[in-house]
Amino acid sequence: MSDRGQNGKLARTLLRVPVPWVFVLTYLVGAGLEVAFHPGAFMRDYKFLTPTGAVVFVLGSVVAGWGWLIFRLARTTRVPGETSTTLVTWGPYRFTRNPMYVGLVLAYLGEAGILHQVAPVILLPLTITYLNWVVIPLEEERLHEVFGAGYERYGNRVRRWI
Repeated sequence: MSDRGQNGKLARTLLRVPVPWVFVLTYLVGAGLEVAFHPGAFMRDYKFLTPTGAVVFVLGSVVAGWGWLIFRLARTTRVPGETSTTLVTWGPYRFTRNPMYVGLVLAYLGEAGILHQVAPVILLPLTITYLNWVVIPLEEERLHEVFGAGYERYGNRVRRWI
């Protein structure tokens, strides 16, 4: 089996855990580390963190939900690694190829702000790395297979993240 085939098999195995759960699990590990090594809220006296975190959390939830809703309305898959039936390029997809992931990152950061936690923020790059190196390349490969030049033009016009 080629390296690409082995990497593809590993990616498909990893994709059995839905991306939102990857964020949740990473956050829970970070929260556990926070409790174990830094009991008490990070920057407890900075009262602005809670309302700022709430705004960021809501913004992230809206962006992620908007991206998900657009996919639902387009009747295409919302499951990474499955073949899409429609190339979605409207709504938040005009600004980023991955608004659901951008929204989840914002919601994650917002939650950390609300709870004044720093350990989950330190772990967030692990989730982003997983998305960037495993999930998104597989999705992009499938989109290129299905939509060819149309996806290539879209990818040249719109950034992967922001």
